[in-house]
Amino acid sequence: MIGKVSGRLDYRGADHVLVDTGGVGYLVYCSDRTLAALPSPGEAVALYTDLLVREDLMQLFGFLTLVERDWHRLLMSVQGVGAKAALAILGALGPEGLARALELKAKAPAMMALGAGPAPAAAKAARAAAAAPSAPAVAAPSAEALSALVNLGYAPGEAAAAVAEIGADPELDTAATIRAALKRLAPKV
Repeated sequence: MIGKVSGRLDYRGADHVLVDTGGVGYLVYCSDRTLAALPSPGEAVALYTDLLVREDLMQLFGFLTLVERDWHRLLMSVQGVGAKAALAILGALGPEGLARALELKAKAPAMMALGAGPAPAAAKAARAAAAAPSAPAVAAPSAEALSALVNLGYAPGEAAAAVAEIGADPELDTAATIRAALKRLAPKV
């Protein structure tokens, strides 16, 4: 497994970077938050990584900290949340926001100890989501986003309202729909 990539930032794409490690370039997918924190092309960069291996695909995901990488792994363990959706959620909320907003305590007691525990409202929403019937079928990215939000502990009603506010935009994929919904669901500070 590739746990860390260090080298020179060769170029930056919309959702990825190319890191030259002395003649070998690694394509590393990153969240918007991580991309914004990276240096300019040509400068030194180091990213903790997680390698996703599937039958027909190998993707490398990069993070500034080990905590972010561990949250990404945890999010991918939630039913309905894939690697790119987990990256979008992490980019929208960050590790601190995840600790406050999501009820994942049963799956990750060690992770919850790293930051603030979940808010009581998040625990109540998780119980409601587990007992609620599934939402009606909508467009594929919207339905997948709704499923992911409910699986992450948001109440079905509030998750559906956030997804409905976005609307069925054919330009938005599942990850973009989740990002937009999380911005609407994020606690107002």
